[in-house]
Amino acid sequence: MKVEKYRSFQNWYQIPFDDKWPKRTWPEKRVTKAPRWCTVDLRDGNQALVNPMNHEKKLRLFLHLLKLGYKEIEVGFPAASQTDFDFIRYIIEEGLIPDDVWIQVLTQCREPLILRTIEGVKGAKNVVIHVYNSTSELQRRVVFKKGREDIKQLALESVGLVKKLVDERMKGMNVRLEYSPESFTGTELDFALDVCNAVVDVWKPTPDKQVILNLPGTVEMCTPNVYADQIEWMCAHIKQRDCVCISVHPHNDRGTGIAAAELALMAGADRVEGCLFGNGERTGNVCLVTLALNMFTQGIDPEVSYVELEETINVAEHCTELKVPERYPWAGSLVYTAFSGSHQDAIKKGLEANKKHDVWEVPYLPIDPQDIGRHYEAIIRVNSQSGKGGIAYILEQEYGIALPKDCQAEFAQVVQKISDKTSKEISGLQIFDAFKQTYLDPQEPVSLVDYDLSTSSAQKEDDVTLKARVRAAGKEHEIVGKGNGPVSAFVTALNEFVFRPKGVEVHLSDYHSEARSQCKNAEGSEAVASVRCQAVSSTSGSPQGKSRFGVGLHRNTNTAVLKAVISAVNCLSAAGDAKLFA
Repeated sequence: MKVEKYRSFQNWYQIPFDDKWPKRTWPEKRVTKAPRWCTVDLRDGNQALVNPMNHEKKLRLFLHLLKLGYKEIEVGFPAASQTDFDFIRYIIEEGLIPDDVWIQVLTQCREPLILRTIEGVKGAKNVVIHVYNSTSELQRRVVFKKGREDIKQLALESVGLVKKLVDERMKGMNVRLEYSPESFTGTELDFALDVCNAVVDVWKPTPDKQVILNLPGTVEMCTPNVYADQIEWMCAHIKQRDCVCISVHPHNDRGTGIAAAELALMAGADRVEGCLFGNGERTGNVCLVTLALNMFTQGIDPEVSYVELEETINVAEHCTELKVPERYPWAGSLVYTAFSGSHQDAIKKGLEANKKHDVWEVPYLPIDPQDIGRHYEAIIRVNSQSGKGGIAYILEQEYGIALPKDCQAEFAQVVQKISDKTSKEISGLQIFDAFKQTYLDPQEPVSLVDYDLSTSSAQKEDDVTLKARVRAAGKEHEIVGKGNGPVSAFVTALNEFVFRPKGVEVHLSDYHSEARSQCKNAEGSEAVASVRCQAVSSTSGSPQGKSRFGVGLHRNTNTAVLKAVISAVNCLSAAGDAKLFA
């Protein structure tokens, strides 16, 4: 790569400390409240689209921005586009702008454009006239071929004209001025300050009627800490700070627009301009959604609402014809999804533990997806990288089946073979089908035909008697056994009448039973029972192969338990290392 073509951002970023700015203080500060938000989707974002929005799309997006709670909305560039001009007239004349919302319009520092802009907003209650001209050293030298004084004079003449027109033609309207030294990050700070102070002098703001000085990162040229230094320096040196709202408009050329905005707020900025999902020229403007939800996860009210984030995604994608990437912060379709086994296990345990607490604390999930309209179904998905925790989570959440930990590990091996073979994600339905094929469906070599259970009135140690008919290796058996419960009585009967004559016994080592939890794919009245069995020699007692789990589902708890024993026996037989019917 031809690295010699480039140089580090230098020259004016070595900002000297002085009596007004003796040290940088922003690193010690935190964002503790929401800024004033201004969404520029309908202007800056619209100018960055391959296919600019038509009236229908602009109106849909405008109404959605109102629903989200934005109080300052840049609605267009009326002097640059007839579509913009007509749209602005429409929302004013149709009374679509709430009384507490300020519409903002942009114009360059040129008299005909300013006149057209004023004409476009007549009749609106609250208007921000946003005037800009580029002040950067590079553009002065290469594009305009003008010196500092010429650029400054252009800004002052334009602001003076706006002031005159407001006084003459906009009586009864609330009007604010916003001035942007475009490409602020590429402008020498002393010159940016000189122009901005001169604008303040011309406009004559008061604490109640502030002027907005917007200091845009039109091109993100440096690391976010340098931008924070620039903002804090300007805040310290600007005239009449109490009469000035410092606004920032970070772009994302270096991929650090979010960090630049957050550090700028720490450095004293009052207001942020940006777009939904970072739409904007080149790599985009700062993302208002990400900034707001970043604050939300820190316990700060962002003062805008994304409780139905999916709707915002749908509106933005329709109006801009741009997709929100799957891994986009907070909004992407996969950002709350874990495929990794260790992540899945931690999330599963965290969700269980969090039921007891009011404060959200779940590993790998810094936000509760339900708070922004997402659902838990998509949190854990299974592929070849997944483990028992994720599989168990899906069975429990989608099918109401909670398995003991060791059974999870056993069944995970079944799913792992499927995912390794297909090299694709395994759906919840595929997992449940595999679960049924492994534990519920097999009726060979043993199946339960029916049974009768009775309890001794004497309440002796072996107080349960179970009579059953089972089919084993193609033959039907009448069996009877006693025990301290249905499970032990059934295992006793199987051993005596079916297995011991063949030189083996089945020993029970684990037993779990609980109601099947309510969910969309489950019958909540069913019981879920699981047992673990081990085949041993009836003469020596030595184990024959590994122990295996069985699972049974039934509305009757006793039936579910007996089915679980049959399931475990069939799993032992299927494994091949326990010679139950040799």
